[in-house]
Amino acid sequence: MNQDAIEKLLVAKFPIKHVKALVRYFKKASEHFQRREWEDATAKAGKLVEAVLKALHSCAFGVPAPSGKLFKADAVMNALSAAPKGTADDAVRILIPRACRFVYDIASNRGGRHDPDEIDANEMDATAEMSNCAWIVAEMIRFSQQGVVDLVEARRMVASLVEKKFPLVEEVEGRIYFHKRGKTAPDVALVALTYRYPGRIPKAGLVDIVRRNGFSRHNARVAVSRVMRYVDENAQGLRLLNPGLAIGEGLLSGDN
Repeated sequence: MNQDAIEKLLVAKFPIKHVKALVRYFKKASEHFQRREWEDATAKAGKLVEAVLKALHSCAFGVPAPSGKLFKADAVMNALSAAPKGTADDAVRILIPRACRFVYDIASNRGGRHDPDEIDANEMDATAEMSNCAWIVAEMIRFSQQGVVDLVEARRMVASLVEKKFPLVEEVEGRIYFHKRGKTAPDVALVALTYRYPGRIPKAGLVDIVRRNGFSRHNARVAVSRVMRYVDENAQGLRLLNPGLAIGEGLLSGDN
């Protein structure tokens, strides 16, 4: 996730202080989720919501939200929903705060405090929260970029935010790793393409990804050749077709 690019889009309508905080918390929540650290992901999602609400308050009312111990998430959400129509865009007054309430309620009332005799819902909570957090930030980008002539960058950033997050996949400075026992070289190639979808990966880059996941260069080349029937290729690289995407998602979900 390109933090600087997202911040640049959001500061068109929201204070930079809160923008930096919410993007930072979104990134940390995503990283915890990728590592299957469900409670930590949930906690950071709650922090993200607090930063989002402060940004919304400043945008809607033109003054900062109370800070420190005086800040109450519920009070800000209620104030936004009660603001007269015309005070701010409906996304700021109603839509985003509703999504914030869902995330914040889970982060505040559930998290690591499940009854030990119940089914552990931490993974379920974190998955729902990450989807909603991605939608929140994407909607803020959409609102921030209203009226902008060139929306290409905004669309790209929104797409990166709402893409699926896979706990079995880790990305380190652009290098993709697939953490699953019994994986094969073609599995790694398909998973990498699924992770990047709808983006593309250069063919040579895909070979490097497979090799980096514990396979020889020869085996990596053979694996890429075997998945070519599932991809579209152009000058920018390889992109999965629907049959390949279904297989890749099955690998990530444990169905294959």
